[in-house]
Amino acid sequence: MNKIHVLLLKAFIRPFIVTFFIVMFVLLMLFLFKYIDDLIGKGFEWYTIMELLWYASATQISMALPLSMLLSSIMTFGNLGESYELVAIKAAGISLRKAMMPLYIVVTVFSISAFLFSDYILPIANLKMGSLLWDVRNKKADFLIKDGIFNSSIPGYSIRARDKSKDGYHLYNMMIYEHKTGGAAGMGVILAKEGEMYNSADNKYMILKLRNGVRYEETSDGKVYNPRQRFTRYYFKETQQKFDMSSFQMQHTDEELFKNHYAMLNLKQLSFYTDSVTKLNDSSRHTVFNAISSYYQVYHPYNRPNSVQKKPLRPVVYQNSLAEVIPVHQKMNVYNQALNQARYIKDELRMKSTVDSDYSLSIRRYIMEYHRKFTLAVSCLLLFSIGAPLGAIIRKGGLGLPVVMAIIFFLIYHIIYTVSEKSAKEGSISPSWGMWTAIIVLTPLAIFLIYKAATDSALFDAELYKTKLRQAGQFIIKLFRSAQKNKQIPAKVP
Repeated sequence: MNKIHVLLLKAFIRPFIVTFFIVMFVLLMLFLFKYIDDLIGKGFEWYTIMELLWYASATQISMALPLSMLLSSIMTFGNLGESYELVAIKAAGISLRKAMMPLYIVVTVFSISAFLFSDYILPIANLKMGSLLWDVRNKKADFLIKDGIFNSSIPGYSIRARDKSKDGYHLYNMMIYEHKTGGAAGMGVILAKEGEMYNSADNKYMILKLRNGVRYEETSDGKVYNPRQRFTRYYFKETQQKFDMSSFQMQHTDEELFKNHYAMLNLKQLSFYTDSVTKLNDSSRHTVFNAISSYYQVYHPYNRPNSVQKKPLRPVVYQNSLAEVIPVHQKMNVYNQALNQARYIKDELRMKSTVDSDYSLSIRRYIMEYHRKFTLAVSCLLLFSIGAPLGAIIRKGGLGLPVVMAIIFFLIYHIIYTVSEKSAKEGSISPSWGMWTAIIVLTPLAIFLIYKAATDSALFDAELYKTKLRQAGQFIIKLFRSAQKNKQIPAKVP
């Protein structure tokens, strides 16, 4: 029996490792395609791209691990069923459940590791990737001069070169427009026959060495036309122009700005933030009545705070509305005052409603992220429980039918999970139900497949269904023929 367990473990671990890296590669390619516009043309160093992919691969484990678990389990038991090894195991008196027990232990270890990873490592990976991706997306594209086209990427300058060398550093027939900044009017123009472009030692400045040119400067007060305004012209053999390139450098954002995001917190921090935001939301709700209660007033000419009532007043009786009590000369003022109070109450309630919606959304996201760390571990067990008996039933190995079946069942799981998660975000269902709906729905399917695999059911045998259809067709034909014969037999004459 130990040899059988070792055989099953070896048959499972190898496909699992291969499928895990294949799925991870596909997910990383999808990640690159998603952010390809933010990465191309910005001059990133190779280690920056690798660092971003490293953090992205850590964040993709939550999808790659369950999918690889499902695919590898179908492939493993499909190969065993196709080569009749499962038949030999059952002939030796070992049931499928006992044979699968070591694999369940291994998958449980993977599930616990996935839970610990999502609680301790994944928040840090999300924080690192989120801050780095923010810096990458906000970095400007590299400064690039094209032939005959003005480039205005550098603030305050427009640069054009009619021709340039193949290496891109030597420019010819240059024209530079310098726009005055800091409130100064006028502008400057530089014309040069040749220029050489290179960066400073710290890469914070771009130095443009110009040769054989002229510089024009025009200044004015910017208010009225002055015919005596100054116009200066300089000729030079060689000069240097320095441009600040700090806006083209990738600035590293402080990670503390992203630490409060729900995807970057562990279980303890999620519980703390959930309680904190819940208390803030309760406090905000308690202040609603106090904020608007002073604007709900009942008009009565004698019901005033400073009035001294010496004798009890008779209740005022009115026929149609309260407006009958208000004196005619005060009605306009009362109407305006009531209208202003109603507008204030409406604005106050709208503002409080927005704050309450924001707090409620944050609470739901914290709770959903709290449950997500558990659903990752349970989903590995669930998809293995679906994939292993499914592979034993279809009895096909390789990358053909097992891949198709794995994609179908994973899409079912992912669609249910995505729809329920979106409903939980919108508040249509509770966050806990939203995160566990897919697992609750597919658990009966896993139990059904395990039962069918243990009883050697030919659930996905195409020949069985063809035989059933053929028998059903023959039965219908017999019924039709018998009905035709009954119609042809003449009735007996008494």
